[in-house]
Amino acid sequence: MDDLDKPAPVVRRRHHMPFGAELTAAGTVCFRLWAPAAQRVELALYAAEGPELIAMERQPGGWYQLECPAARVGSRYRFRIDGELEVPDPASRFNPEGVHGPSEVIDPLAFEWDDGDWRAPPWHENALYELHVGAFNAPGTFEAVAARLGYLARLGVTAIELMPVNAFPGQRNWGYDGVLQYAPQNSYGRPEELKALIAAAHRHGLAVILDVVYNHFGPEGNYLHRYAPQFFNERYHTPWGAAINFDGPDSTPVREFFVHNALYWLEEYHFDGLRLDAIHAVYDSSEPHIISEIARAARSGPGRNRNIYLTLENYDNAARFLGDEGGPWTCDAQWNDDAHHALHVLLSGETHEHYADYTAEPAALLCRALEQGFIYQGQASRFRGGPRGDSSAHLPLSAFINFLQNHDQIGNRVHAERLTTLVRDAAALRALSALLLLAPSPPLLFMGEEWGATEPFPWFCDYEPELLAKVREHREREAPGARDPAAPQTFAAAQLDWDAARQGEHARVLLDHRRLLTVRRRDIVPLLPQLHGERCSHKGPGRAFVVSWGTRDKNLHLIANLGKEPAPLPHRPSGRLIFATHPGIRSIIAKRELPPWCVLWLLEQVRER
Repeated sequence: MDDLDKPAPVVRRRHHMPFGAELTAAGTVCFRLWAPAAQRVELALYAAEGPELIAMERQPGGWYQLECPAARVGSRYRFRIDGELEVPDPASRFNPEGVHGPSEVIDPLAFEWDDGDWRAPPWHENALYELHVGAFNAPGTFEAVAARLGYLARLGVTAIELMPVNAFPGQRNWGYDGVLQYAPQNSYGRPEELKALIAAAHRHGLAVILDVVYNHFGPEGNYLHRYAPQFFNERYHTPWGAAINFDGPDSTPVREFFVHNALYWLEEYHFDGLRLDAIHAVYDSSEPHIISEIARAARSGPGRNRNIYLTLENYDNAARFLGDEGGPWTCDAQWNDDAHHALHVLLSGETHEHYADYTAEPAALLCRALEQGFIYQGQASRFRGGPRGDSSAHLPLSAFINFLQNHDQIGNRVHAERLTTLVRDAAALRALSALLLLAPSPPLLFMGEEWGATEPFPWFCDYEPELLAKVREHREREAPGARDPAAPQTFAAAQLDWDAARQGEHARVLLDHRRLLTVRRRDIVPLLPQLHGERCSHKGPGRAFVVSWGTRDKNLHLIANLGKEPAPLPHRPSGRLIFATHPGIRSIIAKRELPPWCVLWLLEQVRER
């Protein structure tokens, strides 16, 4: 038999956790719960005739433990606190009836992986694609996402980034209201179906990144306050209430809970990386910071044998969490809101709220972002009312993920419009797509952006009625005119129309994106390991500029006019043209004038320096 015809070797994966429900070598199930505020805890083991209550042994440090011969794979269970409240396992591997229902004992070794030879590419080679499982492809399941993997591979992206998939209340949610950190959302599918999606992505050559939320729990279905209030630290407050306790008394089990969660997704589910949401709301004055501790655990654990991606959202622009690709205590990259805001102002002309910080010479500010990463590196922010950010010029270009759209930048708008609705100038959108997808920093697309999808992406949720009434009242006060987040049609409006991708202007935009990603893979990616020496030239008040990056023997040049009016050519092009938004490059050079919304990319061969 030829080696190519041999079936892939079967791999089984499991992350050993010091809590939750763990199968033992003896065939029993060991249950462990940290409940320091409980006087007694019982295991409620469910059977057809009802729950069997079994006392758990109290151990030092607020732990309760029980090794139970009656439990087996598929058993459903809860923990009963002080004889009065039954709660799901906070480390549940699956809650088939939702976040209020019983947890299920899962055997992680039952799934047979066929991707033992898979290795994700180096971080800097990536082009990312963010998607929401529920809205990406009907019927909104892990299996439905898997059905579109061939399309994504042909598009030319290298990694898909899933918005959070851990269990949240109800059937519809962005995912940032999750309350069971280890359990995949039941409306998306079972654990084995999420694993099958990841294995299929790897067969298509796609890495998979998971968005995780370590700054708060959702407002419904979180029972930790009752039996483990030490999970929270009232000394710090976030937009969602008291902060998670990473540095106060009894914080060690809390830190372990989240470190193990990161390792669990990377090891047991074979995710290639994590995106850590809103770490500016992760408060930790101890050393190492919990983000650094997670990075260290990931690099020294699964990262010993494969590329592990760690990326951040951090409004504070704190450079301390970033470093060289794969650094032992740091993350690889941060979503670069600065670059987005400058790009958005150039496209839309909007000046409200945070965009006010980017209205003065947005082209020059964009130059700074392309050259150094952050725009705000300690300067005063009018919107924030004080200085913001750290110096970032020392960081590699791969440390900044740039984008024109993502779930936040669409969904946090009152009407949740995409750029294709907000900006009607197709030439402007094409120019900024060419800038985004060929610039050295890793680009990110939001689902449907590649064909100019027009579906909004409003915030949606499915809370219990009393909480929902409060949410609606707050929403009507803070965002009058916004869609009702709980209405089924709000979620339906966000679901992509895949038929549109084959029609008219949408099909042309999709072809453009495929071409740009092909150029990126062919001409840009090979340069990235040696690219350095960024230089930005922006002259006068206009929106034309040049950015150049170099290797030992090549220069990459971006020449752009991101305005509605023609502009003088700021630099005589030199080198091989690898992409142009406009035909007739020779006439452009001869006229020494750039048309509106014009982007040129050139690769120049130079003598070795």
